[in-house]
Amino acid sequence: MKKRFKLHAIVGSLLVIGFVSGCSVKSKLQGINVEVKNNLDFNRKEVVSIQRSNLSELLKKTSEKDIRVKIQDSKEYLRTQWIDNDNDGKGDELLFEVDIKAKSVINYAIVSDTVKVPESKITTYSRFVPERIDDYAWENNKVAFRTYGPVAQQLVEEHKEGGTLSSGIDLWFKKVDYSIIDSWYKKNVASPGYYHIEHGEGYDPYHVGASRGTGGTGIWENDSLQVAKNYTSYKTIATGPLRTVFELTYAPWSSYGVHETKRISLDLNSNFSKFEISFRSDKKIPNYTLGITLHEKKGEVNINKVKGWFRHWEAIDDSFVGEGIVLNPGIIDTAFANDSNKSDQSNLLILTNPENKLTYYAGFAWTGSRQVSDVTDWDEMLNKQAEIIANPLQIIIK
Repeated sequence: MKKRFKLHAIVGSLLVIGFVSGCSVKSKLQGINVEVKNNLDFNRKEVVSIQRSNLSELLKKTSEKDIRVKIQDSKEYLRTQWIDNDNDGKGDELLFEVDIKAKSVINYAIVSDTVKVPESKITTYSRFVPERIDDYAWENNKVAFRTYGPVAQQLVEEHKEGGTLSSGIDLWFKKVDYSIIDSWYKKNVASPGYYHIEHGEGYDPYHVGASRGTGGTGIWENDSLQVAKNYTSYKTIATGPLRTVFELTYAPWSSYGVHETKRISLDLNSNFSKFEISFRSDKKIPNYTLGITLHEKKGEVNINKVKGWFRHWEAIDDSFVGEGIVLNPGIIDTAFANDSNKSDQSNLLILTNPENKLTYYAGFAWTGSRQVSDVTDWDEMLNKQAEIIANPLQIIIK
């Protein structure tokens, strides 16, 4: 018999969400067979997750480090990654990447072997950055992001130079597929402002300030947005080759006393960071709001409430960038472009009504990277992201 279940997916991110039909997983010592089915009419390259419990029989006879994954009847093993979510020394889920055509099925084998799988410079990565005060930065082969910590906040509040007071999400425009975080920060120490200048790999021209950047949160009330200050603590859970995962915790904020933790992950080949927000409040909140900065209000906004995606398209220097947020349309209350005369307060705002937890995807594409050429390409990418969320890959363990 076969155990069928679905995964919650983004481009490069999947989590188990429910079973189609149930029975005990059958596995043989030589391996476990996994069927992956794409029901959508476009090709998908995504990271899938198999829970440890589904590999228990195989793990009785072999160790985590000897688990291998390949397409059935192939001799080449795929890159894999274990994620230890609770830091107990054991992997909780096994990741591997699938590249599956529209309306098709691929069968994979999970086996035990000691053959070394080739490594690659193409990876995901995140870390705390003490050499730039206390940024936290993350990236994959397509995009890079950062946000700001308590020391950066303290510098601003003490009227000292170099600080940043913001819970917004910053974007780094990269045009190379290898990791740039360590290199750019190192060169910025030697030459302050280095990463704000294009040197051939991309650069950081994106201004966040007190805005929401791309994916920052808040509470909208009385024509005003209440927001958190900088994160107060971080925890790195996993880095590359297929997924980086970390958590940021914030001090209570707003008149409602919101306690907020953001679990953020980014998968290989995805333009979107996944945000899983857990929060509680001293009083019931009227909404939970997501935002994208409108900068000088010269860009184009597109609000697609039916499909659950929201975008901004703007010129920065001599190129263009598309920013976007995608989420379940069922939890959206309203969305609008807030035009403010105050600096950094003009944002595209999406008001939601979640129950103490919220998942959304925030990301971007820069024309300088040649991932998109115009706003039509970016809208198509957002459309596909929304379809992937609504139609996760189907996984059958045999």
